[in-house]
Amino acid sequence: MLDAILNNNNLIMLSAAKYIGAGLATIGLAGAGVGIGIVFSGLILATSRNPALRPQLFNYAILGFALSEATGLFALMVAFLLLYS
Repeated sequence: MLDAILNNNNLIMLSAAKYIGAGLATIGLAGAGVGIGIVFSGLILATSRNPALRPQLFNYAILGFALSEATGLFALMVAFLLLYS
């Protein structure tokens, strides 16, 4: 009887740890949002200073957007792995 209770408590603790870990892993999504905002604010600032460089700056901004978004997707993937494994 005691073994069944301890086993049930271990399962509850494991489930709680999964939810806490998944919640903490999603903090990376906020970082991705901030990174994307910084990239495009830098694009607007640089374009306003030198409009002739807009095409080259836009390519760099898209690259920065993709890298920032990739880190957010990795954080989301880790959260799902913690939650469903």
